Amino acid sequence: MNAFEVIGGKRLAGEITPQGAKNEALQVISAVLLSAEPVTISNIPDILDVNRLIELLGYMNVYIEKISPDTYRFTAADVDIEYLRSDDFKQKSGQLRGSVMLAGPLLARFHKAYIPKPGGDKIGRRRLDTHITGFEKLGARFSYHEVEHYFLLEADTLTGGSILLDEPSVTGTANIIMGAVMANGLTTIYNAACEPYVQQLCRMLNAMGANIRGIGSNLIHIEGVSQFGGTTHRILPDMIEVGSFIGLAAMTRSDITIKNAGVEHLGIIPDKFRQLGIGLEFKGDDIHIPAAESYEIQTFLDGSVLTIYDHPWPGFTPDLLSIVLVTAIQAKGSVLIHQKMFESRLFFVDKLIDMGARIVLCDPHRAVVIGLDREQALRGITMSSPDIRAGVALLIAALSAEGKSIIQNIEQIDRGYQYIDERLRNIGADIRRIPG
Repeated sequence: MNAFEVIGGKRLAGEITPQGAKNEALQVISAVLLSAEPVTISNIPDILDVNRLIELLGYMNVYIEKISPDTYRFTAADVDIEYLRSDDFKQKSGQLRGSVMLAGPLLARFHKAYIPKPGGDKIGRRRLDTHITGFEKLGARFSYHEVEHYFLLEADTLTGGSILLDEPSVTGTANIIMGAVMANGLTTIYNAACEPYVQQLCRMLNAMGANIRGIGSNLIHIEGVSQFGGTTHRILPDMIEVGSFIGLAAMTRSDITIKNAGVEHLGIIPDKFRQLGIGLEFKGDDIHIPAAESYEIQTFLDGSVLTIYDHPWPGFTPDLLSIVLVTAIQAKGSVLIHQKMFESRLFFVDKLIDMGARIVLCDPHRAVVIGLDREQALRGITMSSPDIRAGVALLIAALSAEGKSIIQNIEQIDRGYQYIDERLRNIGADIRRIPG
């Protein structure tokens, strides 16, 4: 198992470009199964989770052409449905949380889908109830095979209906949309997630022939169609990478420009980093973070301690709370981080405390960060990456720390960030990949 060796304490400088959005990629690549016509997708990130999904489509007999390093053409004209019954499919799809996104398009077009026991991050429970309940309301039947740990979904026909989601799940919303686009009649989905990833999926599906209205809202209307064509689609820049680079610049007192950041799709992300006292300059679609010796966390108007918490879009994404937490370590002031969605995502803070951070872990969902205000530097240690986002937060801490840090289990980081060590070296980071 590989590791990163990081010599911290160096100021970085230069330009860095975010990869294509991981979460969008998993959705739109799954959607190619709805059509027998070619679908070309560009700005695909070269990361482990996405590459595994593309490989899985290949095993399903989807014809795949790699046109350029970030562009693929998919043709799902002759999908091998029998492969879905194989142990090989269950084993490969079980390694990838994103494989659940195959269920909607498979159910819509072929009336059968298998959902393995979810893989991916170890950050708490991730229920499939929203997905399966939505499919049931479209007329699907499901059964769970306890020995082999997978759900079987079947439907003679899918019929549109009214669906009220118990939670605005991004993957649940996307999956149900893909299941409904070929259902007979009208489907309405209320309390739908409306993240940019879901909006992008809907726009791509409409370009393929779907009839989806209400894009960008919490109420989606879908009139089912019988056939889909091909299209060309470009994935947005990854907003989580953008936020990660903002935090990196602040922690390392670096002058960094984030190129082609997809500013119009970032929502309140820039505002949350401004609440930490970080200066941001927008230049077209680029974000410049000038080097600053200090940054001060704002308080609420009554003087009380700032709280930053996750919330469904257009609220703050939970994927950036780990980054905000680590960025606050060297700020002036205090902030309460409230991670509502996942009960294990803050447990990585013990590594930060070992590095010298002043953090109080109140419970599995809340942590108070008392900023050091550069009075002391973090110290390098050996640590392990528990999940994608915490792994990058630890990497940011290591880059700002004095001395050498070793980050193990970096396969977790590779799942979500492409060539991160190479791109960081290009702006002056002292980081290298070492065999574990």
